[in-house]
Amino acid sequence: MASIRTEHDIAQDKQLDQLLRTQEDVWRVFRIMAEFVEGFQTFSRIGPCVTIFGSARKKPGTRYYEMTTEVAKEFVRIGYGVISGGGPGLMEAANKGAKEAGGVSVGINIDLPFEQSANPYIDKDKLTTFRHFYIRKVMFVKYAQAFIVMPGGFGTLDEMFESITLVQTRKVSKFPIILMGKEYWGGLFDWVKTTMLAEGNISKEDLDLFSITDDPKVSAQIVADFYKGTGHAPNF
Repeated sequence: MASIRTEHDIAQDKQLDQLLRTQEDVWRVFRIMAEFVEGFQTFSRIGPCVTIFGSARKKPGTRYYEMTTEVAKEFVRIGYGVISGGGPGLMEAANKGAKEAGGVSVGINIDLPFEQSANPYIDKDKLTTFRHFYIRKVMFVKYAQAFIVMPGGFGTLDEMFESITLVQTRKVSKFPIILMGKEYWGGLFDWVKTTMLAEGNISKEDLDLFSITDDPKVSAQIVADFYKGTGHAPNF
């Protein structure tokens, strides 16, 4: 015969479930802390680098893949390493360019169920794979002297607009944010000017927080000019 559960029994079960959930959250905090510590230890030693963002889906031989490779090479030529998201597509192109130019090639990978195995052009001692997107994004922002934004999808847009917002709100030190590909980005930023600015949702000065160009040499020169006469340090 089944025992009859009282209200007291049910209340005790609920308390136990809550305790178990709390303990699980506490251990999750420690796992998150461990990822931060690993990232800080790894990337604090890499030296001045720029981060190059872009689509994971572009193939070798396509316009923006080859442009990304050239952009990476230009930054190595002026003394910077290159950080990418560690995966295929334009991330691979960025690491490929850095590797071919003899520079530091860093990969900040993310554990995903699709399209995100690490590319082969990352220095073996400079590849880290994170479980959490937000920790990965902290590493991008903290250790990059500039963001170079190649054409990409939702993830690239997320990283681009978050970086602009962080500089706009002075949560991080100002650093160059450069969009490569006038044809690709032109329509979006025409809308930013004609709609966002016109509606008063941003200030005219906010348009100076980023640059748009098609020329890899120009992107490198923008960064060189920005840091002329100053040192490099983490952004926060």
